[in-house]
Amino acid sequence: EICRYLLNQPKREAEMQHQVRLAIGNGLRPTIWEDFTQRFRIKQIGEFYGATECNCSIANLDGKVGACGFHSRILPNVYPIRLVKVNEDTMELIRGTNGLCISCQPGEPGLLVGRINQEDPLRRFDGYVNQNATNKKIAYNVFQKGDQAYLTGDVLVMDDLGYMYFKDRSGDTFRWRGENVSTTEVEGILSHILSKTDVAVYGVEVPGAEGKAGMAAIADPEAKLNPNVLFLEIQKALPPYARPIFLRFLPQVDTTGTFKIQKTRLQREGYNPHQMSDRLYFWDVKVGKYLPIDECIFERIQTGKIYL
Repeated sequence: EICRYLLNQPKREAEMQHQVRLAIGNGLRPTIWEDFTQRFRIKQIGEFYGATECNCSIANLDGKVGACGFHSRILPNVYPIRLVKVNEDTMELIRGTNGLCISCQPGEPGLLVGRINQEDPLRRFDGYVNQNATNKKIAYNVFQKGDQAYLTGDVLVMDDLGYMYFKDRSGDTFRWRGENVSTTEVEGILSHILSKTDVAVYGVEVPGAEGKAGMAAIADPEAKLNPNVLFLEIQKALPPYARPIFLRFLPQVDTTGTFKIQKTRLQREGYNPHQMSDRLYFWDVKVGKYLPIDECIFERIQTGKIYL
């Protein structure tokens, strides 16, 4: 997110007068990767994936745009991690007739797992204080009968060469119109359309509707954005099921100290105009455009009088 904030700043002559040759971190979106390196003349980007308790950290040290890491397809067992197939709705592991997990082929999204070896400091998993939380992170009979593996909860995709790309985090998807929507992907696309603007995407429950409707909270401090002009770009970039049903324009999107988007308050408030004074819109199927939400419209949506 820091890279995106820097790209949002006005261009200055001094911005290339530096000795920085390498930038390393995690979460740099492919949509801004090349823009950042070209504008600020950064010769190399290093990207990594991992967590404190994770036993399957990976890294991209050769600047492959968009990749968060690499895993050899020639010698995969040297570093025993794997992408395995899961049920997209429940995130449950899918197993073959032998009872073991099924490895993903290149291009197939899968859950990243790492074999646990308590005798190896790099492969062990010590767990958490809460035993229930620990149990949820361990799967059995993954690579072979009797083994254990750490479940990251993250969905990645590997290409033919072995580069891995972050796709989604468990809990960051919602289902709408019978399709799974990745909030991470939609956020990246909307932010790109809006020239790196802060965007938070999440699902909200609508009475009488199956799944969750997509909602996007967009930073618009000067209140200049027109939702229907924005939709002209949205329909080019997103399939119908992934297009936000609700839009919320607010002065700024809540972030952490490291600029990560916070969605808890946004999800709690939903599209209820009683909870906020921000501009709210919904996609009216009959009219074919975004219309403002007031108390009356909100009640009609809640009672099913407006079809989404």
